[in-house]
Amino acid sequence: MRWLVAGARGMLGQDMVGVLERAGHDVTATDRDVLDIADGAQVLEAVRGHDIVVNCAAWTAVDDAELHESEAFVVNAVGAARLARAAAQHGVRLVQISTDYVFSGDGAVPYEESSPLGPRSAYGRTKAAGEWAVAAECADHLIVRTAWLYGAGGRCFPKTIARLARERDHLDVVDDQVGQPTWTMDLADLVLRLVRAEAPSGTYHGTSTGETSWFDFARAVVSVAGLDPEMIRSSSSAAASGPAPRPAYSALGHEALVRVGVAPIGDWTTRWEVAASTVLA
Repeated sequence: MRWLVAGARGMLGQDMVGVLERAGHDVTATDRDVLDIADGAQVLEAVRGHDIVVNCAAWTAVDDAELHESEAFVVNAVGAARLARAAAQHGVRLVQISTDYVFSGDGAVPYEESSPLGPRSAYGRTKAAGEWAVAAECADHLIVRTAWLYGAGGRCFPKTIARLARERDHLDVVDDQVGQPTWTMDLADLVLRLVRAEAPSGTYHGTSTGETSWFDFARAVVSVAGLDPEMIRSSSSAAASGPAPRPAYSALGHEALVRVGVAPIGDWTTRWEVAASTVLA
């Protein structure tokens, strides 16, 4: 099976390529210096000859997107639309990676795959537009929403916390935002399992199970790093700065995976214990 991975140099893209290659697949890894996903002609030619396209390319700088929404829209919505149209023309299945930010973040129970969208940030709006474009342009699609990603191949919350914890005597971390820390390696594996299972077209949630706050996740990080978790002090979102609003609650449910017989990713605490040595190396 031939796979095309867009955004292959990003944190998720690197693990996606690695998981696929270790599984024996033929992978074309592209990034923005090779493929402009907003260029329809380039995308149509790049998709040709592949069986699966995974779109890991995205404008993920949440605060920058708030200040440059039109540029984020080009990547997150127009680029997704171009890939979807090319995939449909070539008879290729498209996997679109999306985000918890498409929801309002004011819930109290995990969002279902069919829950109404209500993005409150530019990032969320542009990713929601990308979901709409993929569903409209390519019948054979898998939209996989994820959240709170961390991995070895890029900047992420655990790396930042571990570094700062070694430099300071304490850290203030918000305790009123709840979600599901998710290892990029686990998400890449889930994408492969969904495709292997020939899952029906539709939307799935690719996050770890369980839920936690950034405060408790930070304590888990410094514990693994051999530091005192008591150095992490609780703070509130009101004290944090930044132009983009963050979801207060963004845990995602996994009913769609269960219905098609694909096991969700395990509990975030267990997966972090497995991932930590690789991510913090």
